[in-house]
Amino acid sequence: MTHDVWLPDEIVALRRDARKAVQRRLAPHAREIGQREESADSFPWAAFRGLAEEGMFAVPFSPEYGRGLAHPLLGTCTVAEEIAYESSSMAGVYDGQCILVPQTLEFATEELRSRLIPELVSGRTAFAFAMTEPETSSDLTAQRLRTVAEEVSDGFVLNGRKRWITNSVAAGWVSVLVRAGAHGDRATMLLVDLTSPGIRIGVPDLKMGHRGQITADIEFVDVFVPRSHVLGTVGGGMAVALSALVRGRIGIGAAGVGVAQAALDLAVHRLRTREVFGAPLGAMQHWQFTMAQRATEIECARTLYQKAATLVDRGDRTAEPEAAMAKAYGTRLANDIVREAIQIYGALGFARQVGETGESVRLEEMFRDAKILEIFEGANELQQWIVARRLIGREITG
Repeated sequence: MTHDVWLPDEIVALRRDARKAVQRRLAPHAREIGQREESADSFPWAAFRGLAEEGMFAVPFSPEYGRGLAHPLLGTCTVAEEIAYESSSMAGVYDGQCILVPQTLEFATEELRSRLIPELVSGRTAFAFAMTEPETSSDLTAQRLRTVAEEVSDGFVLNGRKRWITNSVAAGWVSVLVRAGAHGDRATMLLVDLTSPGIRIGVPDLKMGHRGQITADIEFVDVFVPRSHVLGTVGGGMAVALSALVRGRIGIGAAGVGVAQAALDLAVHRLRTREVFGAPLGAMQHWQFTMAQRATEIECARTLYQKAATLVDRGDRTAEPEAAMAKAYGTRLANDIVREAIQIYGALGFARQVGETGESVRLEEMFRDAKILEIFEGANELQQWIVARRLIGREITG
């Protein structure tokens, strides 16, 4: 029921392009991506570069480097929804490559931008975004950061460890949030070449889901970073990070919509085709009303992320609560509808594959994948607090 006729023509056209690209370049690999165990060699390069070749990595950038949309974040989130419809974990990969990192590159020197953005857009190089550490989760205040960059005459010497870093096993560059220099009580964002001496990529994490979104630790031991690789200003890294996270959370909300829509479509197909007690399962009024309610909620969730992205594209610097709403609502909805779709399919929904017939639906994979959407880039409880802070006031909520 996706009807984007009220959206800009460029977004309507982009959704059509993205849907075709996903079917051509991602769908043939999606089930393998969702099932195989993570390893240093299992990064989904074929789908990754295929989507890049279809122009999907160019969406966030100006005409000089990319598609030149008037609404780049809305466009990128639309692509994320279409990718998530087929593979939630690939939407996570896309979020890092095309939402988080591009926003940090807005703060880079023109020399770095002109050198690295073509690498990103082409898919030749994967990029990573590193904030989380072993002792931090949603609490990313500078005081909690243990990754430190000591200022030297011509740059910084970086030491520390980052955890749960998407694309780390394949990336050539990473945007890293650290404590730096004389501003040790404030955060700084650095762009680090992952081929630099002193960097070690850890063993990939073995996760319940999102197996295509491979994560691992990145350890830095006396890694030199040139001063020209500061993103923004020394001490101004939290502003860079939060501007990326606001955009990323909208993208995750869009991914939640994609998962929810896929689960709803599977559920409706089953209700139409499965007979119980001599009638289609869809003849049961309980499921009729449930699906009607869920279809309505998907439209609400889609509108939430589209509104939040449009606000950001218009330059609104106060859209953090709208981003939080989009992320929390869309991702919770994805989990709810996947769970209901499994109930509708019964044992077949629970199975990875039926042994005798080879029959399968991808709901067990979607169930494993959907949960992380409520956790990463700020747990949904944090998103609710962000909204409450706007409603009630910082002086009360803290």
